[in-house]
Amino acid sequence: MLSGLSEWFWQERLWFPEGLGWADLEDRDGRIYAKASDLWAALPIALVFLIVRQVFERTVATPLAAVLGVKETKRFKVPHNPILESYYCDINKHPSQISTVSLSKQTGFSERQVQRWFRRRRNQDRPSLLKKFREASWRFTFYLLAFIAGLAALVDKPWLYDLKEMWEGFPVLTLLPSQYWYYMIELGFYSSLLFSVASDVKRKDFKEQIVHHVATILLISFSWCVNYIRAGTLIMLVHDSSDYLLESAKMFNYAGWRNACNYIFIVFAAVFIVTRLFIFPFRILYCTWVYPVTVYEPFFGYYFFNGLLMVLQCLHIFWAILIIRIAVRFLSNNEKVDDERSDKEETESEDEDEEREEKSVLKNGPVQNGHTVHNNNHSKKE
Repeated sequence: MLSGLSEWFWQERLWFPEGLGWADLEDRDGRIYAKASDLWAALPIALVFLIVRQVFERTVATPLAAVLGVKETKRFKVPHNPILESYYCDINKHPSQISTVSLSKQTGFSERQVQRWFRRRRNQDRPSLLKKFREASWRFTFYLLAFIAGLAALVDKPWLYDLKEMWEGFPVLTLLPSQYWYYMIELGFYSSLLFSVASDVKRKDFKEQIVHHVATILLISFSWCVNYIRAGTLIMLVHDSSDYLLESAKMFNYAGWRNACNYIFIVFAAVFIVTRLFIFPFRILYCTWVYPVTVYEPFFGYYFFNGLLMVLQCLHIFWAILIIRIAVRFLSNNEKVDDERSDKEETESEDEDEEREEKSVLKNGPVQNGHTVHNNNHSKKE
């Protein structure tokens, strides 16, 4: 059954223009072509990335955080309460007013104490600034190096300047060593991100990030198998061109360097909009969607490839709206740039007020009708 399914999936009429097939991609005369089996190399590379990341975060990112002055927010640790903990873990982290009243009766806490417990418990689950900084610094390092490597691999290639060259001789396109390593490293990195998603900082666009990672892995893998490698290298370069700017802005944001964060973010926003909303749809998508039909008849692989690119473009539009909203707010009001995708730390100011009130009660007695009821049960000196 599996053999039959594999044979049906890889049939030539699905993945190649009419008259071409897998036989055209067999190595001959010293010329090497991409093969689906090559993709297995991405798995050990992903494992290496996960190991290198741990070493990098401990030996490079953590000392760098100290140099830049990344400060941790002091958090109160809530006392364990089985009733509240059960509600928090199994039902809702944000109890309604009715639930708060019910929990207050079950625990003997006041409603305000219940609210404070949940606020502190939520803050306990939020990742620390140091964790966010280390994650951002790791991604910044990879994206910057990947962008530089991509430029080095493509700077002397004709399809970087004339996008129609990406289809010249398709699908009989010889695989270059630089293309092999560029592909395997990118695929290994995005696979490592998918493996580590459970432990990484979760933001409001978590689902969109998962879709992006999966679409990217499918796009890289598919373009490799059917020799869309020239188009694939251009797409990866476009994406790497702005990502390192975003991660550097995050790093300065976590360090409290407001001006550096704000202005780097504005540069990032400009690069993102130019590359993702203009170059990607009007240049690259044009040369993958419109131009190829002038060369060969459309086939399933053509639609599948462009369908994945359209998924990426929809995500680009989604993120561009968030980015433009933040940039406009900064330019119009000179406000601090904040990542709208991140959960913000909940203020402890109410907690501090409550603690002062509790200390006052312990010292002077409870408050009734706006007046302090003094505790007169102190023992008197003989």
